[in-house]
Amino acid sequence: MKHLLRKVIVGLLSLAIVLGALLFLPAWTFHYWQAWIFLFVFLAPEVAVVLYLVKNDPQLLERRIAGREKQKVQKIILLLIRVTFVAVIVFPAVDHRFAWSTVPLLATIFGDFLVVLGLLIIFLVFRENTFTSSAIEILPEQRVISSGPYAWVRHPMYSGALVMVSGVPLALGSWWGLLTVIPMALVIVWRLLEEEGFLAENLPGYSEYRNQVRFRLIPLIW
Repeated sequence: MKHLLRKVIVGLLSLAIVLGALLFLPAWTFHYWQAWIFLFVFLAPEVAVVLYLVKNDPQLLERRIAGREKQKVQKIILLLIRVTFVAVIVFPAVDHRFAWSTVPLLATIFGDFLVVLGLLIIFLVFRENTFTSSAIEILPEQRVISSGPYAWVRHPMYSGALVMVSGVPLALGSWWGLLTVIPMALVIVWRLLEEEGFLAENLPGYSEYRNQVRFRLIPLIW
């Protein structure tokens, strides 16, 4: 447990430092109140979720820390996800530096709300599905989960990620930053489709689950 806690603390500190660098270096100022609020809104739930997992499901946390993709296509997709996520953070900071956008306070608050909502959906996925690895794989004891958020869409963690990412540019005070959500969404859909094919082929009962829950990512739409 102590070893896990050390990994978690180092990971969270590293995340905070990287996010701060991605925000304040491109903005070239610390006078960026939207960024300070975003850091709190993003990191506080992250800390809360990690503490919950440390206490209630340390095995899931270990798997998410240690998970490594084996397939080349998934390694490419993960690289693209990281690149596009950096763009989602950096572009609004550049926008702030050059004052391209004027985003009203209510829109910024709404963006922060979407960030929290997306992270809440991801937490509900973790609470419902202990098999949620960071890599696409099948564990020996794994079974199909169809309760909680999985009763609405087949890939609720990606739904939460998309909601969260959609809120980031607004939270950081950038209209133009919303353009970066498009490539992120496309990469998420690519990963989702690859994962779905893998699960249908390798996880017993998943094909029946696909017939039961029609929507992949967005309820009542797709």
